[in-house]
Amino acid sequence: MRRRLLIIWHSRTGASEAMARAVCEGANAAAKAEASKDEITIDLKRADTAEPDDILSASALIFVCPENLAAISGVMKDMFDRCYYLVLGKIEGRAYATIITAGSDGRNAETQIDRIATGWRLKRVADPVIINCSAQTPEEILAAKTLSINELKKGREMGGAILHGLEIGMF
Repeated sequence: MRRRLLIIWHSRTGASEAMARAVCEGANAAAKAEASKDEITIDLKRADTAEPDDILSASALIFVCPENLAAISGVMKDMFDRCYYLVLGKIEGRAYATIITAGSDGRNAETQIDRIATGWRLKRVADPVIINCSAQTPEEILAAKTLSINELKKGREMGGAILHGLEIGMF
């Protein structure tokens, strides 16, 4: 049975992109370790290029984006706007997880994605990850971000765990 892990991300300053790539690295490492007899595809997709068919073909979804002005980034919101009704009623019960990068909080963006996931009837399979970049001034907010090894480790661990769950048929 062919399964697919889809990581949909948006990033303007690099933090969310780094986390999405860490998720992908962790999933790929787990796939090699599992030596799966059933192929699991791992796809990393920018939010501005994600389409309803991408979501429909996913067994599990990980959404990675920044919180901008106490909300999910506009590009991630656009992806949900474009895809929401075209997949509604067709993806119930599929696994999802989230990573939010934020200047200080991140909870509002997390809440927004959770509400969308509730509408789609997705199943959260990992605790939310919020990376606080402590950016408060305009210069800090707009600056390119570099994440710590420990922050990136959280992304790799999530990718590995979700891949393992797909491998064992947990979701």
